[in-house]
Amino acid sequence: MEFTVNAALGLQILALIIVVWLFTWYMTWSFPTLQGKRICLLIAHPDDEAMFFAPTVQWLTRPALGNQVLILCLSSGDADGLGHVRKEELRKSALMLGVKSSEHVVVIEDAKLPDSMTAAWDPKLIASILTRYFAPTVASGSTTAAPQVSLDAIITFDKQGVSGHPNHIALFEGSQHFLRHLMARHTGWECPIRLYTLTSVNMLRKYSSIVDSATTILTCIWRTKERGSFPTPLLVTSGPGGLRTAQKAMTTAHKSQMRWFRWGWIGISRYMVVNDLKREKVL
Repeated sequence: MEFTVNAALGLQILALIIVVWLFTWYMTWSFPTLQGKRICLLIAHPDDEAMFFAPTVQWLTRPALGNQVLILCLSSGDADGLGHVRKEELRKSALMLGVKSSEHVVVIEDAKLPDSMTAAWDPKLIASILTRYFAPTVASGSTTAAPQVSLDAIITFDKQGVSGHPNHIALFEGSQHFLRHLMARHTGWECPIRLYTLTSVNMLRKYSSIVDSATTILTCIWRTKERGSFPTPLLVTSGPGGLRTAQKAMTTAHKSQMRWFRWGWIGISRYMVVNDLKREKVL
């Protein structure tokens, strides 16, 4: 009798999880998204793309959307002397997540951008890198012409960095500095590049996996929404197949990083399942 009750309870829990997953997957399809855009995913370390942005990368690289997605990583993650290994792991992971070519993965190696929990990356240096890659012809003086850029959107961490990592936070600050610098010389024009950031959540939600998807959806529904070419918020939820792909990107591509705590992360972190992105206002 006890076995029967436990089995019935287990089936009810499984059914509830399936219902939640189907609901969140449906909501992803109903939310507006980016289409036909040149997008840069700006990350700090190899494995950020899989541990934090896997749902976003898998969704936005879908051929039907017509996006061009580039991953720009500002360090090789060489804290343990494995930078040369981690660069190749990043390229392998990116291909698994849907990036078209390894040529669309760029890793910056600069002594001023060390993989470190204590080093403060200079936002101006990050802005200069973004300028070099996406706005190399920015005028040195004020102009009334529109800024010439080769990018439509930057996706990166928010001001809390999701995990509080200073390198993550620096990407947010550097991206804002880049866009302010870009528009300072082009008065009267709307910024041609939009900045989207991944929402940081509290510890309980961070480790609630699929359960947090319902909370995230309700939060996004109640937010003030904007549609158009650059909608906000962006909501992406991975189904079981997408989650498995994200997990394999870690376990088979980023083998050098699979410590015990990362096994826990890929099992219960909500960022492996759901991403909600906010379009930032750059002042």
